[in-house]
Order: sequence, then structure tokens, then C-alpha cells
Amino acid sequence: MAARRVLVVEDDPAIRRGIVDALRFEGYEVLEAGVRAEGQRLAERTPVDLVLLDLVLPDGDGLELLRAVRKSRPTLPVIILTARGQEEDRVNGLKLGADDYVVKPFSVRELLARAGAVLRRSAERPTGVVRIDFPGGHFEVERRELSFTDGSRVDLSEREAEALRYLGDNAGRAISREELLERVWHLPARGVQTRTVDMTMARLREKLRDDSEEPRVILTVRGKGYMFAARGGTA
Repeated sequence: MAARRVLVVEDDPAIRRGIVDALRFEGYEVLEAGVRAEGQRLAERTPVDLVLLDLVLPDGDGLELLRAVRKSRPTLPVIILTARGQEEDRVNGLKLGADDYVVKPFSVRELLARAGAVLRRSAERPTGVVRIDFPGGHFEVERRELSFTDGSRVDLSEREAEALRYLGDNAGRAISREELLERVWHLPARGVQTRTVDMTMARLREKLRDDSEEPRVILTVRGKGYMFAARGGTA
């Protein structure tokens, strides 16, 4: 099996060298960049399996790099590297689709463990399903687009698309809000009080033309969470 390839985007040469050496020692192939422009070029144009992304770069905001990568490669796993106290940046990074974050200063052991976990999760993501059917239309997974039988189309945000795909892949199973937070938002569910999941489901129902009073596609399971009722993912 070919070695997994990791891109390290970090402007501090000493930190970058330590990460690169540790990854190579563990058997990964590694690409590296010290500025945003080079990091974005490598992330968008070269086959990499994971990006380790510092949010503070000399030629621009790492969040902007993350936003750009998410548009061109929506399923590419990304772990953000942040300084202690940059809680808002971490939250924004997760909202933009980062898979995890590591707070500086971090141990190499922790970073390797998180990288391995994210790569395992990404390997579990379903890749064969390209279309999920629902009453009145279907969801084009890669394009993040709803297509209706009347010919109209509606785009989904990245998070909406990920949530709908996760529900569709688990059609007929009640999925808790906690599971959705962990598997779609990659947030620790324990102790988290948020309406994010419910708000996303409400937006999805609206875009799916799903009656919020008597839904046919995304059902509310009392005391549990949500369930995708429509059957069928089409490979």
C-alpha cells in the first residue's frame, strides 16, 4: 500500500521541521509549505491525503486557505494548528469544515494520534454513493446539489451537504444530535449546548421542499434526533 501523503503548512521553520521529521519517521510522505500561497497551490493541485494547517501565515489567513481548499476539494481532511487562546479561530475553522484541531504547544505524539484518527475517519467516508434519492428529486453528492423533477436545482452549503449525506447513508436509522455533532461537525458532543444541528435540519428541510409539519424526507425522532426516511443511495 502506498504511503499516505501529508501536507504541512506552517510558517515557523523549527515547528515545521519537527512535524515533517516525525511524520516521515512514521512512514508518511510529506510535502511542506511556509506560506499560504504555496500551501494552497499544493493542497489544490497535488494528491495529498491530509493537510496540517497553521492559521497564522505571513501572506494571509489560514482560514482563507481552508475556505479555498473546501471549495476545490471538499472531502480533503484538514487539521488546523492554533495557538492557545485562539478559541474563536478554532471554532471558525471547524465551521469551515476542518476535521480536527491541535493547540500549540502540542506533543508530536498527540499530533500523530490525531492525524491517524482523522485519516481513519476519512477512509470510512462512503465514496461509492454519488446520488441519494428523495421524493421529488435527488441529491448529487459530489456537486452538493439538489435536483428536482421540475428541472430546478438548489445548492447546499458544505455542512448541509455533509449532514444530508450522513443521514442518507444511514437511511432508516435514528441518529442522535450528539452523533451528528461528532460525525459531521467533528465536535465533542458531551456537555455541548447548541442548536446548530436543529437549525441545519430546518434549512435542509426548506431546501428539500420537505413539509416541516409533516416531513417525508428528514423525520424528527422524538427524544433521539433525526432520520432520513427516503430509501436509496444510487451508486
